[in-house]
Amino acid sequence: MHLDLRKILILSLFISLTSYTQLYSQTEQDKISSLVNQKRDFNKNNKTSTVYKIQLFNGVEKDAYAKKYKFQSTFPEYKVQIIYVAPEWKTQVGDFNTRLEADRALNIIQQKFIGAFVLEDKI
Repeated sequence: MHLDLRKILILSLFISLTSYTQLYSQTEQDKISSLVNQKRDFNKNNKTSTVYKIQLFNGVEKDAYAKKYKFQSTFPEYKVQIIYVAPEWKTQVGDFNTRLEADRALNIIQQKFIGAFVLEDKI
């Protein structure tokens, strides 16, 4: 009888440990799933997109604005902006969604602004 009691105790201990391990494993899996979902939500709300710009000029402020006004009078259909990145001023055109779109515009723009080039930017 002593042997049967020992077997029952060992069996119940084994069952308890197995159920505890499964419970622990399930809560860990739930935590992992929750973190994955949080990361997905974060990525949806904090996108960084690649856009392409055409840079016309890089230098002093006065010349950057002069290039902007000359460009606007030649190509009013494009958005042009001045950006200051210490210590230089940059005259840039557009936020093109694809490199192909930027290259097509560059072909037109380079007829009047020979030194223009495409650059990639993150927004």
